[in-house]
Parts: sequence; C-alpha cells; structure tokens
Amino acid sequence: MIPQSFITDLLNRVDIVDVVGRYVQLKKGGANYMGLCPFHNEKSPSFTVSPTKQFYHCFGCGAHGTSIGFLIEYSGMGFVDAVKDLAQGVGMVVPEQDDKIPPAQRAAQQAQSLAMTDALNQACDFYRAQLRQAPNAIAYLKGRGLTGEVAARFGMGYAPAGWDNLRQVFKDYEAVALVESGLVIDRVDEDGGNKKRYDRFRERVMFPIRNTKGQVIGFGGRVMDGGEPKYLNSPETPLFNKGQELYGLFEARQPIRDAGYVLVTEGYMDVVALAQLGFPQAVATLGTACTSTHVQKLLRQTDHVIFSFDGDKAGRRAARRALEACLPQMSDDKTIKFLFLPQEHDPDSYVREFGGDAFAREIDEAMPLSSFLLREVTQEHDLDTPEGRAHAQFEAKPLLQAMAPTALRLQIVRGLASMTQSTPAEIEALFELSKPVSVARKAPPRQGRPEPVGLELQIMRMLVAHPAIALDLDEAALRAFDHFGAEPADRLRWLVEQAQALGANASFAALSQQLKEASTEFDHLVAEIASEPESDIDTDRVWITSAVRQIKMDALKQELNQLFSSGLTPDQVSARYREITAQQDLLMREAANDTPAKFA
Repeated sequence: MIPQSFITDLLNRVDIVDVVGRYVQLKKGGANYMGLCPFHNEKSPSFTVSPTKQFYHCFGCGAHGTSIGFLIEYSGMGFVDAVKDLAQGVGMVVPEQDDKIPPAQRAAQQAQSLAMTDALNQACDFYRAQLRQAPNAIAYLKGRGLTGEVAARFGMGYAPAGWDNLRQVFKDYEAVALVESGLVIDRVDEDGGNKKRYDRFRERVMFPIRNTKGQVIGFGGRVMDGGEPKYLNSPETPLFNKGQELYGLFEARQPIRDAGYVLVTEGYMDVVALAQLGFPQAVATLGTACTSTHVQKLLRQTDHVIFSFDGDKAGRRAARRALEACLPQMSDDKTIKFLFLPQEHDPDSYVREFGGDAFAREIDEAMPLSSFLLREVTQEHDLDTPEGRAHAQFEAKPLLQAMAPTALRLQIVRGLASMTQSTPAEIEALFELSKPVSVARKAPPRQGRPEPVGLELQIMRMLVAHPAIALDLDEAALRAFDHFGAEPADRLRWLVEQAQALGANASFAALSQQLKEASTEFDHLVAEIASEPESDIDTDRVWITSAVRQIKMDALKQELNQLFSSGLTPDQVSARYREITAQQDLLMREAANDTPAKFA
C-alpha cells in the first residue's frame, strides 16, 4: 500500500496541466486551461484544467479528478501504475510497505527496465525503416487492404531475412538487454561451449505491442508465406506479460470512447484491418486466452465490451474462457456481449465481403452474456429429462458462483430455473450462492445520512477546498459540531480527520484523491468545487473561525435556557451558570478581536 503522505507529496510536485496536456490540446482561458473533453464527444470545449487546484473538471459530462485520476480514466491504468508513472516523471521513487528489496537491487532493476525499453524502441525504429524498403512486405500489406497511413498509425515494420540484422542497430550486439527484452536468442551448445546469438524475428511483418502509456514492450511478427508459426510473439519479460496486455488498446482508447464500446478480436491483423475499415475501436488478446486482468482493463475504458470470435470449435472455446474471465467483473451497469461470425469468416473478411453496415448490425445483434451463459450450460443436454436438467445445473453452478450477487445474476438464475423446472430460490440454495437475492423479504428501511445543508454544507465546502484550515480545529471545535446532530457531526469530524492527516501541505487535489478512495459521499461536492473559481483561503479561515464560534455561542445559550430545569442541585446550577457565562464572555472577546487562531 502506498502511504498517503507520498500521494500528497506527489500531487504537490506534478503539474496537472503538463499531465493532461500530453493527451489533450489545452489553451489558456483566464486562470484555467480549456480543451475538448477526452471522455465524451463535444465540439465546443467544456473541459477545464485548474493549475491552482491541480484538478480537471468537465462541465459537459461531469468528469473530474486529479492527475492520478486522469491517468486512470484516460489510459486505463490501475491506481499503483498511475502513481508510478507520475512519480517517474518527477524523479520520485514509490515506497511500498511490503517492499523489502534492497535499494541497490531496486536501482539495478530500474536500470534493467530502462535498458530494455531503449532496446525495444531502437528495434521498432529499425523495423519501421526496413518496411519502407521491403517490396514483398509492402505488397503483402496492400494485398490485405492496408494503407501506409494505418501501418504508420500502428507503427508496423518488417524484420528482414538474416540471422543478425540487429547488429546494424546495436553497437553491443552481446548486450544482456537484447536477450532480456526478447529481441535475440542465445543458443548454447550441448557441452556448454560455443554460444550463438541470433535475432528472434526474421522475415516477418512486425506489430509493435504498446502498453497503455504508449511504450513498446514487445512485438508480434507474422509470416507472409504460410510458414509456421503464423504468429510469433515476444517471450514473457519484466515488461511484457501476455495475460495482462491487449494489442491495439493504446491506439483504440479514443475510438472506444467515441463508439461507446470496445470490440475484442482474436488477432493483430483483425485489429489493424478493422481500423482501416472504419472500426478503430478493436483490440486483440496476444495469442492467449482472455484473462480477468484483460477484462478489468477493458472495463476501465468502457462499460460495453463485445467479444468477436470465429464460429468454429476453437472460437467457441475462446468464448467460453472469455465468459469465465468476465463473470467475476460483472456488475449491473456493465454490458458484455459475444459475436459469432460464420465459420468461414473473421471480422476482416466479413467486413470486406458484406460491408461495414452489415458488420455493425452483427455487433448490434451480438448475444448478451446472460444468453451465452445459458446456451453454454444447456445446449449439450436434454432438458426434457431429469438427468439433462441436472447436468445443466451442474455446469452452471461454478459460473454463477463466480458472479457477485447482482440483479444480472438473479436474472440468469431465473432463466436457468425456468429451463430446468426449478425455482430461483431452489437454484440459489442448491448452488450455495453468496447473498441470495431471489428470496422474497422486505428490505429494512434505509438508514442513509441526510444530505448536508446550510452551515454544515458551507463548512464542508471550505474544508474540502482548503483542507489546511482543518489544522486550526482542535477538540473543542470538533465537539461544537454536535450542535448539528449525531450523523452530521460524525461526517464533519471524519472530514476534518482526513484533512488533518494530510498535514500542512494539504491541497484540494490531495484531499479529493483521498476522499475518492475512501467514499463516494463527497463526489458531488468535489465536482461543484472543481467547477467554481477558487476561493481565498484566508477569507475562508476567518469565516470558519466565526462559524464555529457562533455554533459554540448557540450551544451555550441553549444550555443556559435549559439549565434551571435540568434537575441539578442549586449549587451545581450556580457553578455551571458561572462556567457558561465565562465561556460566553471569552467567545465574545475573541469575536471582538476577530483573531483566526485555534478555537479554544
């Protein structure tokens, strides 16, 4: 777990204008910067980036967040990867509480990673240059209907014939980084004597594989003459893990947002060809089955995923593995579908034969995950017999157990129950599903917190906008919040604790990031503050000082009015009366001096 103090320091060092500016064209507009929102289609800029708040906000779609949030939403990175990316840019090393690697070893690992990245970039440039002078490769790509423009967009290249062409690129062809990055292979004689080094990729059209930051982390090479293997991938390396990466995701990020869905195909050429044919929102797995990590990455980009598989047995097996990878990630606001083309077609050939409109209709009519699951567990069994229905339920059990207790799971349970002559409750009991949702019971009344209003809301707004003010609030000030009632007081005290934990360098961006990780309760308030001009911290500090003082005055006045009917003895009443009036006098003197000091 990354310490919150590091996150605060990081957000104070990075400049969100630089971070967002890498991906969005920004223009100065008053105190902020403006641009077209990368998260929805718009023609007039409503996307603002505030250098003072270190926060972005879109007035069109409501997207907002810090530099960390932007990288997560735009690039599809996880939280840790986004933090590491930002930290690397400002020369910070991310501490990890469970990281027991000695500093020297970690520095060596970082040097190794940089060396591999540099080697892969140089190789990519070499392959691209070779493509321009390889008529056979150019003819092959033209024969597949590709233009130079789309080849350039995906950074495609060509690895020429020959065993050691990369000697032209690297002065030290024996460098360890060339083996570690998968560019070359070392073959050693059986007796361990002579070592022969040669290029891994030869006579292949080259597809650079990029991560979500656009860095080349590996290659895929395709033969052009029917040789084997048809596709050759880079091996697993510290930079490249096939179970975590998707080909074309870096290039498809904006098209996915424009289209509203991502299309997952089975190969490099499908992705590039579909981009050529008007479907740039396509990605592909890298010669491996779809994994849960793949699905997580896809669902960070869009709520609508469509898997496209060939209609043969291999395609059906791939679809089944994708189904299993999707189930743990499913929620009621996500849509996952499965598209099966005729056996003689892949997406590329289908579009070329029937046209883009026909393929778009196939996408629209793709099979929902629920239908595919029920088809998978029932189609091999005779549902007219008890044994067939039992077999179908047996197959469905692990699939439904993998799902969270959502409304979608309930719908699938009901569908299976109907097909197997059971009730939903019987299915849930038989499958031992967690938190059954079909049992008819009245939900308990919701005990949600009341929305903050009035003075409480204003205090919250100022604390979120300027969390450093929270350091001025001591225990007496926090007790004063009881005047609002138990739940509002708890909410205010929790907010103060979160702000105080960030220390004197607390900022709106740092607190917003911390609140986002802890709760969604403050999302709306953060969005409002992000969309407004920045307030003056000194003015807000004085206001909160006065507000808390007034709350204390009101509480003392209320206690004084009830003192004589409180049931205390006369001596106790007299003692408490003197205490209350002394506190009132002190507060009145503070108000006269109007000193924004700590509250007594």
